[in-house]
Amino acid sequence: MKPKAIFNWSSGKDSALALYKIVKQNKFDITTLLTSINKDYQRISMHGVPVSLLEKQAESLGFPLIKMELPKEPSMEEYQQIMSETMSKIKSYGITYAIFGDIFLEDLRKYREDQLKTIGMEAVFPLWKRNTSELINEFLDLGFKTIITCVNETYLDESFAGRIIDNDLIKDLPKNVDPCGENGEFHTFTFDGPIFKNPIKFEIGDNVKKTYPKPKSGDNQDDGEYVFWFCDLVQK
Repeated sequence: MKPKAIFNWSSGKDSALALYKIVKQNKFDITTLLTSINKDYQRISMHGVPVSLLEKQAESLGFPLIKMELPKEPSMEEYQQIMSETMSKIKSYGITYAIFGDIFLEDLRKYREDQLKTIGMEAVFPLWKRNTSELINEFLDLGFKTIITCVNETYLDESFAGRIIDNDLIKDLPKNVDPCGENGEFHTFTFDGPIFKNPIKFEIGDNVKKTYPKPKSGDNQDDGEYVFWFCDLVQK
């Protein structure tokens, strides 16, 4: 029997490619997808995608979906508590592995591994240390289709929000932007590809500007804010 695993699904391209690879390897029994969502807005955390489109993805992929609801701006303590409770419940179902689409962020990998270790689970990273230029080209060559739903204005301007990722877009990315957005430059929503039974239908809505305070580096010091542009996707 193959070991049971949960797949941490962000709705974006890295998750889609990682799921494609893990299914092809056929080493794990993927029991369900797990996605973090904003409880107040009912949208995928950071990606800004409505839960209705997330549910359509899971349906097309053919997997059950667990939605881990987070408060609007959770503290690290709140996040860890909710995550620990969620993963402990998942572990009780005999699931011993958690699969992620991370590529090269060492601190994030260590955090995930440490948190899972406390409850006796292991992390799996199908894309780990792959060249991101090669990954995005492989993603497109396989026939996946994805749209940018969120950009960090530190790296990209509003015009990139709502663009479909193709070879032209990759050429337009500034040199300091990772082609997979692995440093948080942008996030995506994957709506078609070899692991989908049917394409996810949606319409492109307005771009929405959101600001978040930067962490303060000293007492009573205002270090400004992060600016993100979200492209609203509307289910058809």
